[in-house]
Amino acid sequence: MTKSERYTHVIDYFETNIGLAETELKYNNSFELLVSVILSAQCTDKRVNLTTPKLFKDYPDANTLASASSDTIFNYIRSISYPNNKAKHLVGMAKMLLSDFNSRIPDKVDDLVKLPGVGRKTANVIASVIFNQPTMAVDTHVFRVSNRIGLTTNAKNPLQSEKQLIKFIPKEVVPRAHHWLILHGRYVCIARKPKCNDCGIKTYCNYFKKINKLTK
Repeated sequence: MTKSERYTHVIDYFETNIGLAETELKYNNSFELLVSVILSAQCTDKRVNLTTPKLFKDYPDANTLASASSDTIFNYIRSISYPNNKAKHLVGMAKMLLSDFNSRIPDKVDDLVKLPGVGRKTANVIASVIFNQPTMAVDTHVFRVSNRIGLTTNAKNPLQSEKQLIKFIPKEVVPRAHHWLILHGRYVCIARKPKCNDCGIKTYCNYFKKINKLTK
């Protein structure tokens, strides 16, 4: 099976069985999504969703958040991983939105990564989800699943994985494909014990082929 054929089979499976896939983070606007994605780094979406309602109620936009101290924001997000750093990032991000972007979320990845707390993965999520751009955010799930299936080859880091995925996935599919791979990694192709027997794409998966050979 060629890599192109593998991509076709995998995309067809997800298109048929999942179709429209969206982030599991709860948000009402682009600002809330940006905050949520920053908070979600090395933290579960479930924990973020439990934490943000009170934060968004008291700090609904960049203007209000920029006026807060990081110590105050820390108290709202103390149950999140790395709350000290993330509190500082959130306040710094809000201040930069005011000073450099007229309080608006920028639509370019190169601008988004200038914001405190925003790396390439976060920038790609915002560009994809909010602005429907063909940007592929590679988190631990996407990185792991892509390597296991064989969608990527010898990818050593998220950027290498991103470049390989973008090369083969049609532009109009990329925003959904990001969520397909995340959901597959979160619920089926989990890190320690992937649920291969429940996997609909095992026929096209290099990892499944490998473990089958080892058990025979």
